[in-house]
Amino acid sequence: MTASVRRPANFSAFDDATRALVRLAAVVTGGREDDVRASLAGVADTVPHPWVEELLLQTYLFAGFPRALNAMREWRRVQPNPVDTDADTRGATELRASGEETCATVYGEMYERLRDNVRALHPALDEWMITEGYGKVLSRSALDLPRRELCIVAACAAADQGRQLHSHLHGALNAGVAAHVLDATLESLADVVTAEQLRSARLLWARVRGK
Repeated sequence: MTASVRRPANFSAFDDATRALVRLAAVVTGGREDDVRASLAGVADTVPHPWVEELLLQTYLFAGFPRALNAMREWRRVQPNPVDTDADTRGATELRASGEETCATVYGEMYERLRDNVRALHPALDEWMITEGYGKVLSRSALDLPRRELCIVAACAAADQGRQLHSHLHGALNAGVAAHVLDATLESLADVVTAEQLRSARLLWARVRGK
């Protein structure tokens, strides 16, 4: 099985908007409703609204539809009208191709093993991962892949999903994120996730970085 790989970005700046976005990803994934409401109101003047929309759309992949729907409802208090971030007209073939390219970029040399392992769990999961997750959602153009991966790292840390966090720490590097940006990403979560969650994330990152 082969797939084209997108040329990694050179993502080396952790600006205020990106910091606010990844913190929001963690809160939306694991925070209480009042925390989500306050965080969404707090990013309105810091983060481009299309980025917020895209983060909330991708949240259902990592935190489920209930949290994604609740967060989007709270965001509508701030931004009443949906931002037309990506008028997606791709058909099934294009979604699959986009999904394979994005997934191959994130997983690098582990891509073929990933596909085999997920297919062994259930063929439907493999299909949905590629066409739904990486194709329909994570390949949307309104938010770049490096920032998407940083948001996924934050979400996995907040959800205690160590296996997926390990994969997406690698994935962020594969997408062109500089190591110091991942350092800054994890440190930005210090008052958002629990001390134990942050400790576990730091240990995983040390393991990934040491390879």
